[in-house]
Amino acid sequence: MCRFVLYMGPEIKMGSLVTEPTHSIIVQSYRSEEREEPLNGDGFGVAWYPTGTDDAPAVFKSVSPAWNNQNLLNLSRVIHSHCILAHVRAASPGLPVTRLNCHPFAWERFAFMHNGHIGGFQTVKRQLHGMLTDSSYAWVQGTTDSETIFALFVDSYCALEGEVPAEKMATALMTTIKSVEVSCQSAGHTAGCDLNLAVTDGHSAVVSRYSTDGSTPNSLYVHTGHSYSCDGGDAKLSPSADPTVLVASEPLTLDASWHSVDANHIVVINESLEVDIRPLNIH
Repeated sequence: MCRFVLYMGPEIKMGSLVTEPTHSIIVQSYRSEEREEPLNGDGFGVAWYPTGTDDAPAVFKSVSPAWNNQNLLNLSRVIHSHCILAHVRAASPGLPVTRLNCHPFAWERFAFMHNGHIGGFQTVKRQLHGMLTDSSYAWVQGTTDSETIFALFVDSYCALEGEVPAEKMATALMTTIKSVEVSCQSAGHTAGCDLNLAVTDGHSAVVSRYSTDGSTPNSLYVHTGHSYSCDGGDAKLSPSADPTVLVASEPLTLDASWHSVDANHIVVINESLEVDIRPLNIH
């Protein structure tokens, strides 16, 4: 299972998340603390929303392990953004390690990443693809369950009207999770699905912590209410009037402000960076 982090707040250097903290996302690529298998070396990706441009995110990803990619080290040193996503991948069994299968995925103004898997994906892949619109089906380039989930989200989001962006994204994500669960049930398999999903448009975001079979979902933590910076390898969380939100598979710092998200809950972050953590009412 993968590791990821989402940052939203005042503009910061990408390296403050990816390379510099004691438990940075690069460290989590070879020494994660909340996985039985500590390696996440099947590629990586980062997405960020450049200041002063259109709303579409920029994305850089590679199949090489994050811990020895010099391009990632160089980019992290100079890129600044108010919204950054970073992901290190442990490929699901049977899915190839290719750049197209690395996260985050991007569609128009959205960026998406996944920690987990659809159990028995190959048995429901055709059914899930059959639920997609022609445009979202044509958009899918890789072979992962994750990209299929994102395509389902895009269709669900585009079908909604009249909600503020954060609530519209939350509704679409819950609809997507329900669609996956129903498809797996109808296929008759009991492998279960782990669906820690994160999606943002650069201004709002939603992140789920969910497992379909009643088991404990993959770890997820949230931090709010403090500014974040990293100096000399020590990440710092300090009081600030500017709202800041981090959602991560594992805390980047030892600060006590990190709180575990309850199982089967969703984190909803609105445009004011106000956070609402609510139960995922799927059934």
